[in-house]
Amino acid sequence: MESKENSPINPEKKGGVKIKIFGKTNCDACKAVKEKFNFFLNHWGLANQAEIIYIDLDTVDGLSQGAYADALEFPTTILEKNGQELARWKKTVPTSQEFKQFFKGDSV
Repeated sequence: MESKENSPINPEKKGGVKIKIFGKTNCDACKAVKEKFNFFLNHWGLANQAEIIYIDLDTVDGLSQGAYADALEFPTTILEKNGQELARWKKTVPTSQEFKQFFKGDSV
């Protein structure tokens, strides 16, 4: 699975779950969120059904995207599918049990 920084949504994964991680360069928890999602999605064999998008709040573009999404606290992780927010975590690293429910059966 590829993680993208401040990049547009990959149209090949349209309809899948988008994992938006808003973070800062020197934030260890932000890096942990990205690594955790990469690990578990690969472990569960679901890496091709989700896209991780890392938004760097240290950039002007990232800051504007964070403001638009009301995600200026870091890390903030937002799960979306078909433009609809499924879950949001602020200032915390979600556990695999917290986000696994969004990646099984018909939810992906």
